Amino acid sequence: MSVDPGTAEQSFYAPHQKVYPREVSGRFARLRSLAVTVLLGSFYLMPWVQWSGRQALLFDLPARKFFVFGLTFFPQDFFLLTWLLIMAALSLFFFTALAGRLWCGFACPQTVWTEAFLWMERLTEGKRAQRMKLDSAPWGAAKIFRKASKQLLWLSFAAFTGFTFVGFFVPIHDLAAGIASATLSFWEYFWVGFYGLATYGNAGFLREQVCKYMCPYARFQSAMFDRNTLIISYDTARGEPRGARGRGVDYKAQGLGDCVDCTLCVQACPTGIDIRKGLQYECIACAACIDACDTVMDKVGTPRGLVRYSTQAEIDGAPLRVLRPRIVLYACGLLLLLAGFIYVVSVRSPVQLDVLRDRNALFRELDDERIENVFSVRIINKDQRPHVFKLVAEGLPGAQIDSEFPTQSVAAEDVKNVAVRVRAGGDDRHGGHDFTLRAQSVDQPGLNASSRARFFFEP
Repeated sequence: MSVDPGTAEQSFYAPHQKVYPREVSGRFARLRSLAVTVLLGSFYLMPWVQWSGRQALLFDLPARKFFVFGLTFFPQDFFLLTWLLIMAALSLFFFTALAGRLWCGFACPQTVWTEAFLWMERLTEGKRAQRMKLDSAPWGAAKIFRKASKQLLWLSFAAFTGFTFVGFFVPIHDLAAGIASATLSFWEYFWVGFYGLATYGNAGFLREQVCKYMCPYARFQSAMFDRNTLIISYDTARGEPRGARGRGVDYKAQGLGDCVDCTLCVQACPTGIDIRKGLQYECIACAACIDACDTVMDKVGTPRGLVRYSTQAEIDGAPLRVLRPRIVLYACGLLLLLAGFIYVVSVRSPVQLDVLRDRNALFRELDDERIENVFSVRIINKDQRPHVFKLVAEGLPGAQIDSEFPTQSVAAEDVKNVAVRVRAGGDDRHGGHDFTLRAQSVDQPGLNASSRARFFFEP
């Protein structure tokens, strides 16, 4: 069977074409710049903020303590993390149903860091046309200097990003001192380098490819859209047919629409799509095309809004209807979860008690015919001051507690494990009996914690 030479060299995979986003100005560009400034500023400054003599935000994994301003969280508080993740997911549903990929265009880390890397690229290589000309030019002293300057800025910024990220898990002052004296551990160097290179690769080279091919959100976003979701839309009825026109010419008489086919909306798009072809999964809703189009409309003297935030229903002639049942339900659910989270954190007890049965023996009979059960007790003091606790057994008649010490002193924001022997006797000496083990603060009587346990007598 013969093969057509013309089709033998065909490939199903087109080579990647580099996207050169054009810089634009406008209300959405200013909003995006503000978001980048606030988010990056918070990220880089937060590890240096001190609170009550320590780092305000620190996730100390080796010590299994998580400091969030004046609060200390332990692994036992991980249900709060699950709560936060549920709120984050519901927030994503809410904002997607309301205004599409609003998160992607203004607050996603990939977008935020890409904007920072693009700013450094424009600083060293110039505007869009200059960057394209530089990439197509042969290598020379000027090109090497510009490319090297960009890479130096990128690598320095990425390294600082990796250093800052690790500074959320290792006290950043200690981390900085360790880098200055070259005394960090292998793993600290590894994670600084790993996150630095990840930032360098994702924001410097992959850029829009992360949004288009790696991010799963691009694939399932359509499941949360409906005809009343605000999306970036091109008004086809107003803009078509598009085409160039001279100044002072009645383009309406020529049968043209408002679109002058300048392609600035395409040039401004960071993912390289043409919004005039309709909504595409690659669109991250950054609204750069809106700013670009509005600028052109101002110059040619036609109303803004040819490319705008709109809904499919409005484009088809229906009235704009943003507030609808699913938006209200998402908002109410999110507010309830937020209120519940704030309440749980505010009433969280500063002490917690965990009781585990000793695995070696179910029970032991003593010489005085009493029965002894052994428990492993963990006292968690989440307060910022030490406390002395006394253990008391409640709900078990005649019970006595014998531990290593009559009272247990637990340091501030610390955990203490102690073996506790509970002894009991009486007429009813069969089966298991539930009781409560309570840790009562000696120095602060209102501070206590309890846990249910089961005492076993003879079978």
